[in-house]
Amino acid sequence: MTPLAEDFGAQGDAATRARWMALVEKTLKGQSFEDALTVKTPDGLTIQPLYTAEDGVAVARDLRARDTHRPWDLRMRAAHPDPTRAAKDVLTDLEGGAASVLLQIDPTGANGVAVGSADDLGKALSGVLLDLAPVALDAGFLGPKAADWLGALAKAAPNAPLAFHLDPLTAFAQAGASPGPIESHVFNAATVATRLSTTYAKASLFLGTGRAAHEAGGSNVEELALMTASALTYAKALVRSGLTTEEAFGRIVLGVSLDGEYFTGVAKVRAAKAIWARLTESCGVTVAPTIEARSSRRMLAKADAWTNLLRLTSAGFAGAVGGADAIVLDAFTDAIGLPTAFARRQARNTQLVLMEESHLGRVADPAGGAWYLDSLTDQLARAAWASFQAIEAAGGVIKALESGLVADAVAKTRAAQESAYADKSRKILGVTVFPNADDKPPEVETPDPSAFAVQGPDVRLPGPDSHCPALTPVRFAAAFEGA
Repeated sequence: MTPLAEDFGAQGDAATRARWMALVEKTLKGQSFEDALTVKTPDGLTIQPLYTAEDGVAVARDLRARDTHRPWDLRMRAAHPDPTRAAKDVLTDLEGGAASVLLQIDPTGANGVAVGSADDLGKALSGVLLDLAPVALDAGFLGPKAADWLGALAKAAPNAPLAFHLDPLTAFAQAGASPGPIESHVFNAATVATRLSTTYAKASLFLGTGRAAHEAGGSNVEELALMTASALTYAKALVRSGLTTEEAFGRIVLGVSLDGEYFTGVAKVRAAKAIWARLTESCGVTVAPTIEARSSRRMLAKADAWTNLLRLTSAGFAGAVGGADAIVLDAFTDAIGLPTAFARRQARNTQLVLMEESHLGRVADPAGGAWYLDSLTDQLARAAWASFQAIEAAGGVIKALESGLVADAVAKTRAAQESAYADKSRKILGVTVFPNADDKPPEVETPDPSAFAVQGPDVRLPGPDSHCPALTPVRFAAAFEGA
C-alpha cells in the first residue's frame, strides 16, 4: 500500500487528518477550508465536500416493496378555467400515461377550474372512472363542499381511491385570513372527512403540508416543521370527530415541495418519512407515511422557460429516489401561462422517462447508505423536529401562524435567499447566468377566466374571521426578469 493510500485508510488518525487539512488549506492559498469548500444551506446546515464512514448516521429506511411497473403515482394537475376543457386535459393525461389527477378548483376561474357545484365538478371529471383513477382535490376553503361533491360523483363505490386533500391551514396561511374562525374550518373539514371515511375506505382525507412556507421562500426545515404541525392538527381534529388515532393518521397524506436541488430534495422526502415515524410513535401508533411530492413554483423562470425542464426533471428525480408515493410536476411554461397540450405532454413524459427508462423505482430507498444523503436526511429531520416543537410550544400551528412566528422565520429565510441570488452566490440558469439573448417564449394558453366564472357556495362559518401574516408565494427569478 502506498503512503497516500495508507493516509486515506487511516480515517481515525487525528494527526493524519490534520496533516491533510494543512495541505488542503495550503492549496486553497490562504482561504480556510470552511470558507472555500463547505456550503451553508438556507436551513443553516453545513454541507461538506466529502463524506466518509465516520459521517454515517443511522437513518430508518423505507424498504417497502414498490411496484416495478408503477413505482409511484404519476399525478397531473388540471387548472384550466373551463370545466369542459379541463375534462379533456384530464382524459388526455390519463390516456398518455398519467395515473391520477390533481384538480385545482376556483369558482372564479382565476386560479383553477371554475367549479361551484356538483354539476360543475361532474363536467370537469366527465369520462373519468373514479373507482380506477385516483382524483385529488385542491380546493382551499371550499374543500369540504368539494369533497362532498366528489363523494357524490363516486356513487358510494367503496374502493374508489379518492384523495379529498382537505387543507384549510394552507389556504389560511397563504390568504392571511379565513372566512370565520380557522379553528371552525379545521373542525368542519374533519366532520365532513369522518362522515365520508365510512363510505370510502381507501380515501385519504387531509393533506398535511408546509407548501405555503416553501413557496413563500422558506427553508426546507421551516417547510417540514409546518407540515408536521399541520398533520398533527388534522389528526387531532379527526380523532375529535370520531376516528381512532391510527385511523386518523392513516388517512393523512404528507405534502412535500421539490425544487431543482435534487440531493436536498431526496433528503427532504426521506426526512419527512423519519419525522412522520417519530410523530406517530409519539402518539402511540405505527402508520406508514403516504407522501405527495409537488414541484416548486418558486423555482420556475419566465426567461428562457425551456430551462425549467431541467429544474422539473431534477424535482422528479428527487421525488422518485426519495420514495414519494405520488409526484406532481408542473408544466415548464407555468410561470408564463396555462400549458398547451405540448407542455402537458412534456410534464407527463418527464416522469415516464424517469420511471420507465431510467428505472428509478426499481430499488427501494436507493439513497440509503450514502454517507452524504444519510447525514443530510438526519440533519434536516432533527432541525425540523426542533422547529416543530417550537411551533407546538407556541400553542400549535394556528397560534404560530396568527402570532407571526412562522411568517417571521420564513421572511428572514426569504430575504437571505434573495440576497444570495442578487450577489450570484446562488445562480438561476438562463436568468442570472447564461441568459439566452435570442429567447423566444414558448406558447401558452391565455383564456379569460371571467368567461367561465360561476357562483360558488358561501364558505363562511359563524364567528369572527381569523388573521395571520400571509405567506405570499415568491418566484425568485422574477426579480431579474423585469416583470
